[in-house]
Amino acid sequence: MGIMRMGYAHVRVTDMTEAKNHYASTMGLYETLEDTSPEGNKRVFYKGWDEWDHHSVVLEEGGVGVVKYGWKVEHEADIDDVEAKAKTFGLTVERMSKGDNPEIGDGIRFVTPSEHVFEVYHQATAIGTELGTHNPEVFPRHLVGIGAPALDHSLITTGDVGTMERMLSDVFGFYATERVQTSLEDDHECVGTWMTSNNQIHQLAVIGGPQGKLHHFAFRLEDWNSVGRAADLMTMDDVPIDIGPTRHGITRGQTVYFFDPSGNRNEVFSGGYLAFPDRPTNVWTVDQLGKGIFYHDRELNERFTTVLT
Repeated sequence: MGIMRMGYAHVRVTDMTEAKNHYASTMGLYETLEDTSPEGNKRVFYKGWDEWDHHSVVLEEGGVGVVKYGWKVEHEADIDDVEAKAKTFGLTVERMSKGDNPEIGDGIRFVTPSEHVFEVYHQATAIGTELGTHNPEVFPRHLVGIGAPALDHSLITTGDVGTMERMLSDVFGFYATERVQTSLEDDHECVGTWMTSNNQIHQLAVIGGPQGKLHHFAFRLEDWNSVGRAADLMTMDDVPIDIGPTRHGITRGQTVYFFDPSGNRNEVFSGGYLAFPDRPTNVWTVDQLGKGIFYHDRELNERFTTVLT
């Protein structure tokens, strides 16, 4: 099937001590490794309690924003397939070797039309969920903070959403579940797209904006009550909340947006609907974007449209 899911988000932080307190103590992620990058920057690797691969989040000291994304394929041969499709699309592809990323196998790397770095791989060290697979309980007894089970998705910006949508479709086999357009006419401009390769409502969203920027990366929660509890814990820990708890019209998800200590925007997300390739794409026009993003308020706040890292 090619791309199964987003395997990891690798982001920069300005202060590792503060970042570790946020991602470990507030978000409740499990640290799996601390090392130093080839450039000499401190790195820390994390996973959620319901993830089995070695890591899904990498923090690297030295700035803000996204360094790269990892995408896991189902079969080793899928790497060659994605490579061929990327070259056909006109992208420059390089090979990466096992060990270039700790606990990640051979793969490929390329820069997208949005100027984000994507890595594609098949093998990752499996260390298991916190519950195991033999008669497991439904959640760990001693969760810390929010206790995020897993990385869910990310949203990035680009100057040409249409080209990025075509790349994700042609190279990754993604399809759009939701789209924002300037009109319903055939000559419309695409200003936002929410895309996936599986039943997840979206794995990557792309909206118009500067090249190579991160809007947010999100963690999955179980339900609306978990989202509300997360907001309570953020208040206890003095985490700056951007907006929420509220609901999206686009994807129907329930959400809180907030900032890590470096200013990278995070989200906790639950709900949505099951996606299928043959499901008609939901189309929103720009004049209804406020309702699409924040269903209850029906308008965007200034931070949401201007703060990027």
